[in-house]
Amino acid sequence: MGPGPSNVSPRVLLAMARPTVGHLDPAFLELMDELADQLRELFGTANQMTIPISGTGSAGMETAFDNLLEPGDTTIIGVNGVFGQRMVSNAERAGARVLTVEAAWGEPLDVGALIEAHKSAPEARLLAVVHAETSTGVLQPLEELGAYLQDSGTLFLVDTVTSLGGVPVKVDERGIDVAYSGTQKCLSVPPGLAPITFSERAMERIGSRKEKVHSWYLDLSLIASYWGGERAYHHTAPVNALYGLHEGLRAILEEGLEARFDRHRRLGTALQNGLMKRGLELLVDEPYRLPQLTSVLVPEGVDDKVFRRQLLERFGIEIGGGLGPLAGKIWRVGLMGETCREETVTLFLGALDELLEGKS
Repeated sequence: MGPGPSNVSPRVLLAMARPTVGHLDPAFLELMDELADQLRELFGTANQMTIPISGTGSAGMETAFDNLLEPGDTTIIGVNGVFGQRMVSNAERAGARVLTVEAAWGEPLDVGALIEAHKSAPEARLLAVVHAETSTGVLQPLEELGAYLQDSGTLFLVDTVTSLGGVPVKVDERGIDVAYSGTQKCLSVPPGLAPITFSERAMERIGSRKEKVHSWYLDLSLIASYWGGERAYHHTAPVNALYGLHEGLRAILEEGLEARFDRHRRLGTALQNGLMKRGLELLVDEPYRLPQLTSVLVPEGVDDKVFRRQLLERFGIEIGGGLGPLAGKIWRVGLMGETCREETVTLFLGALDELLEGKS
């Protein structure tokens, strides 16, 4: 019940145990095509370049920044947690000039401030935000930003690592040019792959680069030759990991996206209401609160590390602690994918009652 990885279903593990075949085997190439179609449905896009990158969600982040930015480019990045900070680091390593728009950890970014930052730097190649900030549990509104940027030359880049599969992403409807994610959160697939999607205008930007992408492994023009029509060898794909993602996405689509989003919303609300009924305070205001990741303030007089150790040892439940300025101040409780079950909520609240008895 932490911020990831989430529980993995037996059917995904069984799929990953299938015999390994060559990464150019005809049957495996067919599975790759199915995977791309599944990801398009989940992202809510018709983008042709929609694939899983061979690496964790951080590899997806680096793929996006490395391919879209060149030295000297300007980019605008919203920072209200750890993963906004990591975006800044990626952009700087790509040689970009970074303009940041910041908000307090636990609060959403001010969309108006982001738009004003763009008006002051209309030459910006990217405007990037985190949709679901894993370090705080904040859900960032996207619609206004996407609509504003569509008629500009600035690409809209969104981190959907913790949002994909838990809340609607709607890439095309929201005017998102590039979105990347990870498998170990709401997809409930083991870590190791990074779903990513690029719009046509993002691909045009990559095609007009003056310099080669400095990462050979994450150079999308090379990766595309393997996932596209040529099927040219680039790297040995993680075959069994892709089996697992294929099965995990099949389970998601069998459930139905709206049903899945409703499950996360309903049970996330039940958990949050249960916490507040017990007198605990949540970090994020209700309109911006993620259902699949709840940040709750550590009660006064409770030792954060001792509590989390007891929770794990006595009840077999793992939750996350705070990061950065929130270290020791919050618990991050995940209800993602397979973990998002009514019995999980009941178990956690019961364990909380027992461990906190007499301490409030």
